[in-house]
Amino acid sequence: MKSVADIIIRPLITEKSMDGIADKRYTFEVQKDATKPEIAKAVEEMFGVEVKKVNTMNVKPKPKRLGVHAGKTRSWKKAIVTLAEGSKTIAFFDSMN
Repeated sequence: MKSVADIIIRPLITEKSMDGIADKRYTFEVQKDATKPEIAKAVEEMFGVEVKKVNTMNVKPKPKRLGVHAGKTRSWKKAIVTLAEGSKTIAFFDSMN
């Protein structure tokens, strides 16, 4: 069984993700094999909020070069979590805004 800390790897802090905070949408990097119900349960347990919807996407690797050496960045999974209207906000993101 996966723990909450294993499912949610880190929050994503970008301009686009910060714009979603006004609509109670929070963006996280999650484990690649995590499902939507697992992500929703992990966010509810970790932050004490009520999740309305979870959208996920697999981010493909991008090609990178360093001189003659070619490679790719790693692939990862992104989750955009929308909170219910009556739910409180996540305090971690409030301090960033």
